[in-house]
Amino acid sequence: MKHPVDILERYWKFTSFKPLQETIIQSVLAGEDTFALLPTGGGKSLCFQIPALVKEGICIVVSPLVALMKNQVQALQDKGIKAMALTSGISYSQLDTLLDNCIYGNYKFLYLSPERLQQDIVQDRIRQMNVNLIAVDEAHCISQWGNDFRPSYKNITKLRELQPTVNVIALTASATPTVVDDIIIELDFISPKVFKQSFFRPNLAYMVFHEEDKYFRLEAILKKNPAASIVYVRNRKATLEVSRFLEGKGFTSTYYHGGLTNKEKDAALDNWMQNRTQIMVATNAFGMGIDKPDVKTVVHLNLPESMESYFQEAGRAGRNGNKAFAVILKNNSDEILVKNQFLNVLPSVDFIKITYRKLSSYFQIPYGEGVDDTFDFNFNEFCKIYKFNTLLAYNALLLLDRTSVITLSKQFNQRTIVQFAVSNAALFNYLETHAESNTVVKAILRTYGGVFEQETKINTSLVAEKASVNENVVFAVLKQLEKGAIITLKNAKTDAQITYLQPREDDNTINRISTIIKQQNVLKEKQVHSILSYINNDTLCKSLQLLSYFGEKEVTACGVCSVCLSRKPIKTIDPKIITRKIIEALETEHLSSRELFKRLNFTETQINNTLKALLEQEIIKITHTNTYKLAHI
Repeated sequence: MKHPVDILERYWKFTSFKPLQETIIQSVLAGEDTFALLPTGGGKSLCFQIPALVKEGICIVVSPLVALMKNQVQALQDKGIKAMALTSGISYSQLDTLLDNCIYGNYKFLYLSPERLQQDIVQDRIRQMNVNLIAVDEAHCISQWGNDFRPSYKNITKLRELQPTVNVIALTASATPTVVDDIIIELDFISPKVFKQSFFRPNLAYMVFHEEDKYFRLEAILKKNPAASIVYVRNRKATLEVSRFLEGKGFTSTYYHGGLTNKEKDAALDNWMQNRTQIMVATNAFGMGIDKPDVKTVVHLNLPESMESYFQEAGRAGRNGNKAFAVILKNNSDEILVKNQFLNVLPSVDFIKITYRKLSSYFQIPYGEGVDDTFDFNFNEFCKIYKFNTLLAYNALLLLDRTSVITLSKQFNQRTIVQFAVSNAALFNYLETHAESNTVVKAILRTYGGVFEQETKINTSLVAEKASVNENVVFAVLKQLEKGAIITLKNAKTDAQITYLQPREDDNTINRISTIIKQQNVLKEKQVHSILSYINNDTLCKSLQLLSYFGEKEVTACGVCSVCLSRKPIKTIDPKIITRKIIEALETEHLSSRELFKRLNFTETQINNTLKALLEQEIIKITHTNTYKLAHI
């Protein structure tokens, strides 16, 4: 048997493990059911990947996150390790071949979603596999009290029936004591070995600041810490707005959200990962599977939805062990906004029934049909047609996704639908006088046979490749053909795909999950109230508040958070020094209090108090533009 450290060094180029990793690995190798609660950046994946490589056979990894599965599979393949993921969009024949490869092809890892476990073909092949370990990633999803409960995770116990002698490792980065107990029960652990690494991060300072002008404070924070940073915002529009603001202030900034194309996401991520761009402005779609150790600052311009999500997002700072900051900027409107965003838009059972019926009408799915059908989905168009509140409708779709009624994958697509409106002869007459359209038209005709008879969705990049032209040329030709009444053309941007996992049964479908919907709404209310309590509690150390939420008791105050620092005596500075520095600055130009704060190494309070004294002594004056100048100039 190979030694775990040898595997670590061979594939990952490390010579030692992170805290608890080796102990967890030894537990797994000893055949124990193992629970690993490691904070973000704690190296959870190695805890199952290395034992699987040590032992003969294949490891089955269950994960709810397609993007994370693909990332991990790609990372393993890049190391020369045979791994695959069974994601959506795979035909039955492809699935058959892939599963056979798992049995006969020396594969070491099979990643799959819990929904896949419902398929007979998958269950049948797993029985035949030489399985050496079952790994349940994001294990909190199996608990009804977890922050991302998915009923489909209940299917995981089927693996224990299919491979009764194989031990299981459950892994998560965020779980309260109640959730931990629930996971152990749900996965039918026998005498489990539970490993919990303290969530205490001595190098990470948790800060909460009340700030009416958040942009001003954000600029000051990022200038004080000129290193890799993440700024989390509420929505897609805000990512662009904040990124442009920062660019205007001289920072290098990019943005990331679920509506970008994969190419745009990859470009933004690469620039930030390689430190060509300092700041990533993002929605909470960003971060899963991202391991950048040198992030100095994570700033939340808007309140996160739960303590679990905040802990994970904040935890992306300071993974290299250096001093780092996790900052929430709040003001008086935030409590109303977070309730509007997360509580007032919790969909009721009745609203979900309406949304589901309208969704089926939108895709024209007959009653009793639709299972395994995939559709491109323009969310904004859907909401406009049925006059839905976008947040309410989005939350309804998320619940349908989590309860395995549908899968909702955020994926930007350009959908182009074409039908020729003239005869074959008329088309070729047209091409005689419009030779520039010839190659593109022929590429379409040779690729899509029924384009004269019916509306046909075409792949413009494929047409461009066959015609040996740029894709923009294809769009230009299509527009010209439409103008000449040669074709009918429909262009639509889709920002998602929806796959039906169950046949359409309208209210009956939703009635089966109504209890879960109600329970999840109660949980969401508790989570929002917890985050509000966290930001408003200015008497208890912020680190202690977070650790207490996750069940840690024997911890001491961190000494570096905003609460702890507020208790430390402020270093007294001779007022004459502050006065002299302000006067020197005002000798050359008029400045506002904020400009003085940026230039001088004093606190805002110290500067404002000194300005007040100088005004009373009539040493300075306020100009009509609300700047300060020396009275004698």
